[in-house]
Amino acid sequence: QVQLVESGGGSVQAGGSLRLSCLVSGYGHSMRAWFRQAPGKQREGVASISPNGARTTYADSVKGRFTISQDNANNTVYLQMNSVKPEDTAMYYCATGFTGGWPLNSLSFNYWGQGTQVTVSS
Repeated sequence: QVQLVESGGGSVQAGGSLRLSCLVSGYGHSMRAWFRQAPGKQREGVASISPNGARTTYADSVKGRFTISQDNANNTVYLQMNSVKPEDTAMYYCATGFTGGWPLNSLSFNYWGQGTQVTVSS
C-alpha cells in the first residue's frame, strides 16, 4: 500500500522559513513533487525532483526561494521554503507515481498525501 505522509507545515510570518517533509512508503523510486492548493484555486505544481536528484523543476513563483531535495535512503522528500510570502499560504501536498509528461502537472502523478497546511501572515 502506497502512503505519503507530509509534515512540517504551520504558521509563519512573511520573510520566514519552513521545511516540509514527506515520508513515502510502499513505492519505489519515481519522480516526486510538491503541489499546493489555496482556497478557491486550482492545485498548482511547486517543485519536482527526479529519482536520482539530478533534475529539479520549479514553478516561477517559487524559484530562488524554495528548494526541493530528497533522502532516498529514508524515502523522504523535502521542501525548504525561504523568504515566504502571504501568497504562499496553501495546503501543500506531496506526490509520486509519475506517469510522464510535465512534472508540475497534477495529472502526471498517481499517489498523493493528505497535505500539510502552510499559513503565512504579513
